[in-house]
Amino acid sequence: MNDLAARLDRVRDDAPTCRHNARTIAALTTNPGCVRRALLDAASVDKAAIARELGHPPQFGQSQFAITRGNTFEAMVKANGCAELLALLRDTLGLSIPEVGYVDLNTVGDNASNVVRHQRTRQLLGRAIRDHEATLFDHPLLRLDIAGAPAYLEPDVVAVQIDGLFHVIEIKSFPVIDEQADPTQVATAAKQSAVYVLALRQLFAELGESQELVSHKAILVCARDFTNRPTAAMVDLRKQLAVVSRQLSRMTSIENLLELLPPGATFAPGPELGDTIAAIPARYAPDCMSHCDLAFACRAEARAAGSVDALGRGVCDDLGGIDSVGTALGLADGSFAPGPEHADIAAILRAAHRLRLEIAG
Repeated sequence: MNDLAARLDRVRDDAPTCRHNARTIAALTTNPGCVRRALLDAASVDKAAIARELGHPPQFGQSQFAITRGNTFEAMVKANGCAELLALLRDTLGLSIPEVGYVDLNTVGDNASNVVRHQRTRQLLGRAIRDHEATLFDHPLLRLDIAGAPAYLEPDVVAVQIDGLFHVIEIKSFPVIDEQADPTQVATAAKQSAVYVLALRQLFAELGESQELVSHKAILVCARDFTNRPTAAMVDLRKQLAVVSRQLSRMTSIENLLELLPPGATFAPGPELGDTIAAIPARYAPDCMSHCDLAFACRAEARAAGSVDALGRGVCDDLGGIDSVGTALGLADGSFAPGPEHADIAAILRAAHRLRLEIAG
């Protein structure tokens, strides 16, 4: 265990854990400036448990029905050594795939530890590169560095050597009706697939192989029409890869973020947890409500502090650096005298305040 991992273990203490997946990393990149989320995710802390401990439990998430349906659909697509999936690749996408092998990497013998599974994934993928084998890897365990801390990830399938390239295959149970799917769901699946592609490319780089061997196209498998039968399509991920790569590269090193914690502080449940969380800067915005378990806690904190963050990033941008609702209202009604840096925005706020009074009167 390296020094960073040991420090994260000490900070986590006996807090409930929840390791990264592609969904959480994709969500993390939507708000890369949030130090609080970055640090909690790096320490593999269950943010939902933290939110409940703080008295602001999350109020969103997949229903149990949706989770069960997704698991059932994935199991059907991958039954009998991915026979259905292979037929899709050949027939629906018209790919010239020779006889393939199938490797289940959910466990290695009776060992399901991340380190062992990742090492086995490295060995088998390295062998596939050298031998040009056509193989389907079921739940390989990849690793991606997030601000200096490793996160382990499991794509549904990695298909080896389709036209000389490795492809990530993502299986989702949402429907494709008349060859059209919900754009929001497709965009979410594409961003998650991009995270897997980056992790696979990192593994190839560690093996001394070209990252160009990993295709920028993912294979998305969904339910066809109103049935439980699958269909497949290629999805170009170049835009998502650029966005995720850029945002991950901007994240501050976790070692620097750890310095923000009070001495001896941990994320263990207890009376000091609230103070520990409050010591870590957050970057709350209303759209956090759709993807972060801590959103309700951070919203309450922003409202209590009178922060303009609670009003959304558009309002923050319009207010030109003013970070307090009270300051904005004071500039609007003239009770605060603006400094030179706020003269322009103060004039706009006063004009808006005057118009509001005229309309209300």
